[in-house]
Amino acid sequence: MRRLMPAAALITVTTLSAALSAADTSFYRDVRPILQRNCQGCHQPNLKSSSLDLTSFEAVAAGGKPGIPFKAGAPAESLIVKYMTGEMKPQMPIGQAPLAAEQIELVRNWISAGAKDDTPAEARETISLDKPITYAQPPVINALAFSPDGSALAVSGYREVLLIPAAGQSPAKRLVGMSERLHSIVFSADGSMLIAAGGTPARFGEIQFWDLKSGKMLRSASVTGDTVFGASLSPDGSSVAVGCTDNTVRLFDVRTAKELHKIGIHENWVLGTVFGKDGKRVVSVARDRAAKLTDVSSGAFLENVNLLRNELTAVARHPAKDVVVIGGEDRIPYVYLMDRPKNMKIADDTSMILKLERQNGVISALGWSPDAKQIAVAGAAPEVNLYDAETGKRIAALTGHTAGIYALAYSPDSRQIATGGFDGKVRIYDTQTGKLIREFIPVPIERSAVRP
Repeated sequence: MRRLMPAAALITVTTLSAALSAADTSFYRDVRPILQRNCQGCHQPNLKSSSLDLTSFEAVAAGGKPGIPFKAGAPAESLIVKYMTGEMKPQMPIGQAPLAAEQIELVRNWISAGAKDDTPAEARETISLDKPITYAQPPVINALAFSPDGSALAVSGYREVLLIPAAGQSPAKRLVGMSERLHSIVFSADGSMLIAAGGTPARFGEIQFWDLKSGKMLRSASVTGDTVFGASLSPDGSSVAVGCTDNTVRLFDVRTAKELHKIGIHENWVLGTVFGKDGKRVVSVARDRAAKLTDVSSGAFLENVNLLRNELTAVARHPAKDVVVIGGEDRIPYVYLMDRPKNMKIADDTSMILKLERQNGVISALGWSPDAKQIAVAGAAPEVNLYDAETGKRIAALTGHTAGIYALAYSPDSRQIATGGFDGKVRIYDTQTGKLIREFIPVPIERSAVRP
């Protein structure tokens, strides 16, 4: 006959189990990722809502306008728990779904066990506008963009965007954030705002909104548990689209940074997005081989643009038409109409209007010149090829890089193109002759610095 455990003993075992669970909870391993993914969009060094920074233990312990977020050993009295549960208003994270009970319990457990700091010494580095990173060698360049008036070039660095005068006569303005990698940079049409998208691998994705006149961050949106890719701005500047590693396309309101749509139409990582000319639809490309067309207002899937071949990594749109160029693993850029004919059959490819030559490496970046005359193609090979957008004939091969090229950007007048990639140098070429105009390292190099 099975003997039952006395109730008192059961309570003791349960209490002991809870105590052991609390003691095992780590700030660095358990609590910090929750704050990164859900709270740091508003509470970071360059955007301290309520004067509160939640990017490190020291910053959390310093508190903000509401007070100190936690009271060691007393989770029920801790402000951070009260805001997370909704006991205090507004419930945090503001404007988002409440945290899962399991996440709040981890915070409670950490506070119950004494709210100790177990951050490793090597992870205590802090970077801010007042203390930007120092470089021992150039970082990989993942994103480039010319300002709308052509006066400046924005280049991705490590945890920052560098705004470099096109004439190269003044030092760069440095927009320092918390994302280690930035994969996309776009300017608003009037040049007053810059949007950068990226994140820290395996931790969080982020979209940053910067005021360029002041150099200050206006707002930030954290999304998913990994970096985001392929940001694009709607023609009217009201929304931004990004691709995510959870196989979704996310749309955000530029004015508020609020998520508008979470579109789960892909079966693998989404690496590129572009809006149609009227902003009512968006094309996204992904590792699932598909270029998919989505309705922006509803988030509803409309149709596949392409015939499926290999993984897709990049997309660009004609500046005045609903025509896109896509490319990826099979090294061939394809130009498609966004709208497939109504009588089109499954696996038919009659909406393709141009097929460019096979590249010497996997395609990672595409660009369409503002005057609509050229298509630029870059990738794993250390060259950028320029093509006539009407005939598909190659105009020039831009050489000089020593490794793969991950970013390119046309100047507003289409006369120049900037390129960057693995070797960490920006190179600017004449688009008519293909000749190199100048090359430079976009970050300050200090030989005594530790490599980022």
